[in-house]
Parts: sequence; structure tokens; C-alpha cells
Amino acid sequence: VQNTPPKTGLPRRRLLSGLAAMGTLATLVPAWARQMNVAGQGIHDAPQTRTFNLDVNKQHIDIAGGKGHVVSIGNSVPGPLLEWYEGDEVVLNVRNLMDQDTSIHWHGILLPFEMDGVPGVTFQGIKPGTTFQYRFPIKQSGTYWYHSHSGLQEQSGAYGPLIVHPRGGEAIKTERDYVVVLSDYTFADPHSVMRKLKKMSDYYNFAQFTAANGYGYDESQEAWATKFAWDRMRMMPTDISDVTGYAYSYLMNGLHPAGNWTGLFKPGERVRLRIINAAAMTFFNVRIPGLPMTVVNADGQNVEPVETDELQIGVAETYDVIVEPQAESAYTIMAESIDRSGFAAGTLATRAGLSAPIPALRRRPLLTMADMGMDHDAHMGHGKMDHGAQMDHSKHKAQMDHSSHGAHKGQMDHSSHDAHKGHAMATEPAQHHNRGAHSAMPTRLAKHSAKRPTTEPGPIIARHNEDTHGPGNLGVATVQRNRLSDAPTGLAEVDHRVLVYSDLRRLDKDFDPRPPGRELELHLTGHMERYMWSFDGDKFWDVQGPIEFEHHERLRLTLVNDTMMNHPIHLHGMWMELENGHGEHIPRKHTINVMPASRVSAIINADAPGRWAFHCHLLFHMDMGMFRVVRVS
Repeated sequence: VQNTPPKTGLPRRRLLSGLAAMGTLATLVPAWARQMNVAGQGIHDAPQTRTFNLDVNKQHIDIAGGKGHVVSIGNSVPGPLLEWYEGDEVVLNVRNLMDQDTSIHWHGILLPFEMDGVPGVTFQGIKPGTTFQYRFPIKQSGTYWYHSHSGLQEQSGAYGPLIVHPRGGEAIKTERDYVVVLSDYTFADPHSVMRKLKKMSDYYNFAQFTAANGYGYDESQEAWATKFAWDRMRMMPTDISDVTGYAYSYLMNGLHPAGNWTGLFKPGERVRLRIINAAAMTFFNVRIPGLPMTVVNADGQNVEPVETDELQIGVAETYDVIVEPQAESAYTIMAESIDRSGFAAGTLATRAGLSAPIPALRRRPLLTMADMGMDHDAHMGHGKMDHGAQMDHSKHKAQMDHSSHGAHKGQMDHSSHDAHKGHAMATEPAQHHNRGAHSAMPTRLAKHSAKRPTTEPGPIIARHNEDTHGPGNLGVATVQRNRLSDAPTGLAEVDHRVLVYSDLRRLDKDFDPRPPGRELELHLTGHMERYMWSFDGDKFWDVQGPIEFEHHERLRLTLVNDTMMNHPIHLHGMWMELENGHGEHIPRKHTINVMPASRVSAIINADAPGRWAFHCHLLFHMDMGMFRVVRVS
């Protein structure tokens, strides 16, 4: 049932509609977005030092149909497009023009930890009226982004796109190369949004079911059992996003849909879209009706091309897609929020001023029993989810279910790793390559295709033990599933192909054949009613010291999501190699979305000494405690 939002939200909506009709929507967007220009693809013959000067400032600007306060970088929202070249050294002089501390973190970039830009972890921050100089070599290529790591400044506009061009030029040649930055903007003070969530966690959720309509189910005994299960979790099946389109305007390259950001093409051209989710709290479902997308890069790393019709991009992730429009026409780039309370949109067109129809928002999705961590095959009245009292925190290993392994390639294999029984991922036998050897990206897209989604959840691969992780965790998922092949939240019933994590296959032949020497298991925990978020039930300020990695060790990190929300987990300074069943072709990622009640593992080479941030990239979750420090010593 769609409840009516408070009347305080209506005047701005009417203003937005009126401004759109008059064509007067304006914002302080950067030149690279205003001019619809192509990202450069120049090649430097020899490495050089490139210098950039960036000012961070508070401004009051026209944005998304109203006047809003922003924290801008380089006098625009998003900030300037930074183009770097593999092998160069960059120098960035960041000047703070505000009356509060600031910082910039270079998301996904491998660099000395002192240059990572996380106040209190890697440096002291940039004080008002001062300039901090970042300097580091560029050791990679791909699509990345940058953002403030101070307070909630990222929510207010302190973010921007970052492209690192490979030394020899892009392997896939395209005629057009566009950056597509997705974000969420609120006219409210982000700290006010946080206070509302602390007082009432579902403050922004107006799609709530009541007993009168059976909580979205029928009025049977099964429906009431479902209701009681949701009540114990203090959640509704509509609790998809903490903050919805009531508070947010969704932007593409700084523009509301009425601003119609446009990328030009000529029929038959290859167009690269570098999609960056720079939102604070919003996952987006991205599709271009009438135009398939070929994913060629994930989190800055080349992957084997895979054709799909839609992808869900978690907060902080990036995907490069190639499209090849053939018609003298216009196509809508549709980025629908995961809870379908709003959208960002732009256009691909043969000339400026054209637009295509914007699809209607689809039906609002519901969370499922699989998201709750209940056995899909159990009767609803007998399904179990633990909500017990505090237990011993010394044990975090799951009790593994041996009954379902082997049915799916890439699931847990308990037979072959003595040091890590119960946690090893089965893969195809690897024919290892020398590190540093690369396979060429095909000039023609010899692509495989994503599949249409299924409503069946992935197999149960583990069961939770008795540890409930204390008062910082409202409940634990009794069963843990491998959900790397599951359709993302809300996309299980669409009638077209959807990208899933098991579609991603690393292209570079640089897999490290060393088996992990140890395993670390962390649980993603939370208490939605109190709006508390943590690892293993402990908020950042309550933990005793950092997570310790030994320099040069290779370890397996296992993440178990005990909550009913998606959590995009980001490790600074090092890659996470997602164990998705592809052997030596498992993809590298800097941000891994862990679906509700799922178990995910990644291998990490601890090759970067120093202190590194490790956190959920939902900004308010991080700020409320889902943050740790990893020390490589």
C-alpha cells in the first residue's frame, strides 16, 4: 500500500514540475557534462608528472529544480573530470575554502596509504584555509571516481569522475566515450536526514503494508506467520532503501531528468558509457530500452565482454558498457532507484535536443524470505530466524551445510583445503599464467550473454552458529546462500537479461596461483530500528584496534550478511578477488555488494603496507559504525 507522504514534500515536487515545463532547470554542472564532450583517449609516449589544482568550497546553487547548499569540488557538482595516464605521476593540490575540515579519497586507486585521503586513518585531513598536496604514481587504468571522506560532504556534492587511460590506449576502440555519473541529492541537511533515521528508521518509507492487506500476501495462516517474522525483524518487506525519492532528487552528471543530459552519436558508432555510482545511499537499475549493453569493465578492471539488457550498480561501483546504436533515433538511459521511488535519466541521440520516452517506474519490489535468511523450502510458519540474547563473541564461524554443495559450479567445496575447511571455493583447475601477462581485449566484441533471471534463490551453503553478535545486531540469517547468480534485488521477475556477479570473468592473465594462507570471516550486522550498523555487532568506535593483515600474505576474506539490506563493502588500497566460480578468471573489485542473507568470499593480496579504511559504502551506514581499519604490517 502506498501511504501518503507528509505534505511538506509536495511544494518542491510542484516547483520541479513547473520548472521542467518551462525548461528552466539549471545546476552548476561541470563543463565536461554541459558540452556533451567525448572523454579524451590521448596516449603519452613517455611518463610525465601531471598537476591538478582543486578547490573544495560551500556554495548555494540552482540544482534539481531548486536552490540548494552543496559542497563543490572545482566549482561544480559533480567535480571536474580528471583524466590520468597509466605510468604517469600525478600531483593534486587540494585547497580547502570552507570553514570545516575536508579531504579527497581516490576511490579504487592503488597508492601509498598516506595519500589515500581518509582523515584519522591515513592523514589528519585538510584544515580550513590550507592546501594539501597529494602525489603518487599511477599503476593501473580504468574508470574510477573521487569523493570527500569527511563527515557527510559526499552527500552534498563532493564527488567527481576519474579516468585512467592505459599506456597503450584503449584496447576496444570507440568513436564516443562518455562518463555517466549517477548520484542522489537532498535539499535537506544530510545531518538532519541522519537524525530522522535515528529516530525512525523507516521515516522515508511510505510504501508500508498493514495487517488489513496481509502485508502483501493473502490473509492465510501463512501470511500471519510472515507478518510475525517481519515484526521480529522490525522491518517491512518494502524496506529496500533507507532514504527514498521523497528526500532525494536523482541526478545524471549533475542534472535532473528534466535537464536531459545528452550524449551524441552517429548511427553505427561504438559508444562507451563509463557508469559511476557516486550516490551516498542509492543503488540504481540501469537500462537503455531498445539497446543492449555489453559490459567490458567492472570497477576499473577489464572483464570478458558480456551482453545484457540491464544491470544493477551498487553504491561506489563502476561499469563500462559499449552500445552500438544503429538507428537515426534517440534512446533513454534509464537509472531507476532500487526501490523505484525515483530515477535519473539522460539521452543518447543523433543531435542535441532530441529525447526518447522515459519508461514508467516499475512496481515497487518486496524483500523475500531468502532475504530474511529463512529456508526457502521451509513452511512459513516453521521458518526460523534467530533473534536471541547476547552470545559469546569469540566464535564467528558458520556451521556449514554439506547437503547442497556441488550442485552449482563455484559453490563451497569442503574437501580440498585443510587449512580452511568449510570455506574454500571450488574452481576449475587453473592453468596459471605469469603475473603481469595480459590478454588482449578483443577488437570485436566476442561476447557471452547474461541470462534472464530466475526467482529461485541461490543454494544454502552455510548455517549460522549460536553467536547473535550482541545488541548491535537485531537478528541473524539462519541460512546463508551463495547469491552471486541471483538476480539483484527487485529484478528477479523482469523479462530480459540482467547482469549478475557470476557473469564477471577477469580478462587479464595475472592470477596469483598461491592458495590463501588463512581465512578471516566478518559478519555484516545491524539494528534497523535503532539505526545501528557494524561488523560482528561492534561499531567502529567500540572495537579494540585494527584488523591485522601481514605484509605479502594472501588471505581469504569471507563476508556474511546477517541483515536484510544490500551492503556495498569497500576495501581501500588493495583488490578483492571475488570468488565467483571462475578459477583463475575471478574478477578483481574494489567494492563488493553483499546481498541480504548471503555469504561471499574474496581473496586479497596484502601487498600495500599501511592503514586502510574498510567499510560499507552506504554513507549513513559507514557513519553509524560499519567501518573498520585494516593494518598491513
